[in-house]
Amino acid sequence: MLKYSLPALVMGFVLDLLIGDPRWLYHPICVIGNLIALLEKGIRKIFPKSHGGELAGGFVTVVLICLFSGGVPFLVLHYLYRFSTVAGFVLETFWCYQLLATRSLKDESMKVYDRLKNGTLDEARYAVSMIVGRDTKELTEIGVTKAAVETVAENASDGVIAPMLYMAVGGVPLMFLYKGINTMDSMLGYKNDRYLYFGRVAAKLDDVANYIPARISGWLMVAGTVLTGMNTKNAARIYKRDRRNHASPNSAQTEAAMAGALEVQLAGNAYYFGKLYEKPTIGDPIRPVEPEDIKRANRLMYAASVLGILIFCLISAGIRMLFF
Repeated sequence: MLKYSLPALVMGFVLDLLIGDPRWLYHPICVIGNLIALLEKGIRKIFPKSHGGELAGGFVTVVLICLFSGGVPFLVLHYLYRFSTVAGFVLETFWCYQLLATRSLKDESMKVYDRLKNGTLDEARYAVSMIVGRDTKELTEIGVTKAAVETVAENASDGVIAPMLYMAVGGVPLMFLYKGINTMDSMLGYKNDRYLYFGRVAAKLDDVANYIPARISGWLMVAGTVLTGMNTKNAARIYKRDRRNHASPNSAQTEAAMAGALEVQLAGNAYYFGKLYEKPTIGDPIRPVEPEDIKRANRLMYAASVLGILIFCLISAGIRMLFF
């Protein structure tokens, strides 16, 4: 099955760039998300409402979601490939296309750009609220722009580069497993009263799963500046200096490279669910943030993605030649 994963990855990536995610097409991550919500509701009823009980319940949720998100695609593709190589390849390509978010990340962030240029600030705030978790009602134009740029930077790793890497290594089943872990973190990995203990295992596992991809993504962005004509020297400098300026070990990796490439300052304090979180800044304010930076961020994200798929395919092809 793995011998077809590389061409499936390339074709899936091309389809993602050309088509993106049509709203009418049901997304497999919705299945995983619905299952996470269902399991959380049921498991909370079973386990004690104590710190230890919530940790145990969260652990069981993680195990079940990992078994489902990686196991089901593996079994489906295993038997489908045995029945028909063509059918297996088509499904693997289709799933790869669905799990990559290059085009949709660009499209959603450009909606923010469009509202900043052609609409009202309230419309831009609403557009950015669709792609970020922070409170957006009081954001200024600069705040809206920064939020969009930061989202492109962060999601370039967990929405594009990391899935590519896992697909190149282990095919769609490993890609699905990664997305299951990532989805659990996005739903359960909050440091609030409800999820501090129940979501801890999910959050820590996501940190582990993204540790290497986030760092690869940061360097790919630095390399991508060569293709986009951005400031390579400053991108490398800020990346090395500010890549740890975040509570998460991974989130600042791509944000630091992006801030350096654009010569702007990102991050800083932000409100989440009405509560102010004090966060360090990333990058130097060589120039002020402007709406055009959303376009520039997308160009850099595309450049890093193209470099990523080329490098991953070469490495994966070499591994397969040696061991298969």
